Amino acid sequence: MDDKLHEECGIFGIYKHSDAARITYLGLYALQHRGQESAGIVTSDRHQLHSEKGMGHVADIFTEPKLENLKGDIAIGHTRYSTAGDSILKNAQPILVDCSKGSLALCHNGNLVNAHEIRSQLESEGSIFQSTSDSEVILHLIARSHKPTIEEAIQEALLQLTGAYSLIFLTPEKMIVVRDPRGFRPLCLGWLDGSPVVGSETCAFDLIDAEFEREVEPGEMLIFSDDKPIESRRIFPIVKHSYCIFEHVYFSRPDSQISGRSVYQSRYLLGKFLAKEHPVDADIVVPVPDSGVAAAIGFSRESGIQFEFGLIRNHYVGRTFIEPKQAIRHFGVRIKLNPVEDLLRGKRVVLVDDSIVRGTTSRKIVKMVRAAGASEVHVRVSCPPTISPCYYGVDTPNKRELIASSHTVEEICKYIEADSLGYLSHEGMLRACGDTEQQSHFCSACYTGKYPVEFPESTLVQIS
Repeated sequence: MDDKLHEECGIFGIYKHSDAARITYLGLYALQHRGQESAGIVTSDRHQLHSEKGMGHVADIFTEPKLENLKGDIAIGHTRYSTAGDSILKNAQPILVDCSKGSLALCHNGNLVNAHEIRSQLESEGSIFQSTSDSEVILHLIARSHKPTIEEAIQEALLQLTGAYSLIFLTPEKMIVVRDPRGFRPLCLGWLDGSPVVGSETCAFDLIDAEFEREVEPGEMLIFSDDKPIESRRIFPIVKHSYCIFEHVYFSRPDSQISGRSVYQSRYLLGKFLAKEHPVDADIVVPVPDSGVAAAIGFSRESGIQFEFGLIRNHYVGRTFIEPKQAIRHFGVRIKLNPVEDLLRGKRVVLVDDSIVRGTTSRKIVKMVRAAGASEVHVRVSCPPTISPCYYGVDTPNKRELIASSHTVEEICKYIEADSLGYLSHEGMLRACGDTEQQSHFCSACYTGKYPVEFPESTLVQIS
């Protein structure tokens, strides 16, 4: 993918398990692809909440002493890539506060489109915020509620908010899970040794050998307590679902099940339909790893053109690296990808990628493949052109930075210096993900500009 977009985070929780902290650590490890900026875990020993969080990767943050500090049999965890708020430790989650409702921790995946307006209103009334994250607004609204129970206070707070959110709350005695009424961001429910677990993707369940039961329904609140096994409440008016289709195109791991469907199967079909829509006479199909692999396999099978790993990805690129003082051509892109010249030399190459955002990285990759000796480079993209920003938890550039918002396919092709360029149609993308344009349950606003949730005026200014 060109200049990768990023999801805000992955979330995980487990209720009433003797090894709750370590299970949550493993769950976050499996969800690391959803955010590499910071991570945190909060546990409950039924009397108080214990917190550990830090900047960086899950495996680097949670040392043995830190895991030992996380006492208790309930745990929630979060791995973050910021879409709202700065990249600093105070924005790392779970957010833990003491308020009128007692101790309360929160994990949030998504983005609240009216958070700025509500925050401004709360600050004008005297509220003091500790972070720049939109998630903290939720806790302020809960703390101000006069409802008698934490569940009712959460419901009252969320009815004032619009946008995308999958949430896990933790009190000393309860774990409460909520998914927004449109279901923008995924959230799954499963079981491990009789203990309920929740997580952003099913791949987290696979790692800990938990059994996936179902997705948390859009608009559903699940309450885990000792009073009853699981209590399910519908706390919002029913609205049309708007599952994020980019979960299938790029975000989710291919071994996950999202929206009742295998992500790998969706990506395979994206590539298959792409080959039907944009055939090309070529020698090899090469994926831009890793997110382009399944689509490239589908393209190869449908077209009959041989699949090859002509680009090798370095999986050990950290958050920062020391750049050489003297400029090296292609240095930035070669940090992550390197061509296999013996496979590419003299070949007509089809490069399959999951998207093009600004176009700058695609241009570098095409140049790199040509420099490795390819005679032709044809780029195929397994989704439609990205023309609009996302405001539901995906970190996209503003509209003027999205190359497809102001350039034709022919102009983009010329810019990235490819011999040809083909995008999958909107209809083909929906069909690959098990939907149709007539009865779509997906949000595809980044490809259409049609947003399912209205924005406050201040946000609309940013879109243009």
